Amino acid sequence: MASSSIEIRNLYKIFGSRGKDYVKAVADGMSKTELNAEHGHVLGLKDINITIPGGQITVIMGLSGSGKSTLIRHINRLIDPTSGEIIYDGADICRMSEEELRQFRRKRTAMVFQKFGLLPHRNVLQNAAYGLEIQGVAKGEREERARRWINRVGLEGFDAKYPNQLSGGMQQRVGLARALANDAEILLMDEAYSALDPLIRVDMQTVLLELQKELKKTVVFITHDLDEALRLGDKIAILRDGEIVQQGRAEDIVMNPANDYIESFVKEVNRGRAIRVGAVAQPLTGGEAGPSIDADHSVEDALKVMLSASADRLTVMGPDARPVGTVTRDQLLHIIVM
Repeated sequence: MASSSIEIRNLYKIFGSRGKDYVKAVADGMSKTELNAEHGHVLGLKDINITIPGGQITVIMGLSGSGKSTLIRHINRLIDPTSGEIIYDGADICRMSEEELRQFRRKRTAMVFQKFGLLPHRNVLQNAAYGLEIQGVAKGEREERARRWINRVGLEGFDAKYPNQLSGGMQQRVGLARALANDAEILLMDEAYSALDPLIRVDMQTVLLELQKELKKTVVFITHDLDEALRLGDKIAILRDGEIVQQGRAEDIVMNPANDYIESFVKEVNRGRAIRVGAVAQPLTGGEAGPSIDADHSVEDALKVMLSASADRLTVMGPDARPVGTVTRDQLLHIIVM
């Protein structure tokens, strides 16, 4: 069954004892600075409207203080909104009862944290099984499920190790295994890889992408790193001072920045790596043949295939291994140098 999308509608968060009193003023144009200076309240989120597609990775990015971590914590209501709706599978998370919310958190969402969040007195297996233990799953079953995911994230044989015996990347793999063991539909990842060294970070991105091909979770991934956002995101939303400045596919943002702020983010981006060849494919004309490439590969990958095959054109293949379009060498080179 296809995963439901998450619909966030008219979401506001104003921190302070009288936040609701200032929603209209903020909606009418009061700035974050004015709200704080005049009323001693802090604007966290302003009129957030975004559809998070089911079964895909949506990346929320922005600089420190932009509101991205505040936003993700609304999805499992670790933070209560000042106003607005978050609809999932026909229910408004913002209006769930305490018991409904408890069950939603336990069974339908899982979270991976930047600081790993592992229990130091529990070994890898016990940490990975912790969410299932909270749910009341029998010991034999929860350990079997946890062990399966420990192996899937590349930690086979480390069941009995403790967090202080693991590298940062290995600890984050345990955190991911714990989240996946719960079999939740929604995976919330708040700066999950930000504390990792660059090479380990890329490795963990690869692990997530490979698992996602099979699992099709609804993933909300928070980052301040544009390269990470472009690599992971089926959809990207960029925040500034609590507002969404631009949202869309990686290609939309790189090739058509909404304003100077977004342009400053993307000006140093390697377009060849950031843009997927499927996004720029031209319609089929009926006479395509020769080399092919999957739509989710990058423009840079496509040029390498062309060079290796001494070809000037590639057929682009969709997820069902059927042709969906075509690209030429000149077209791809123009994207890189434009």
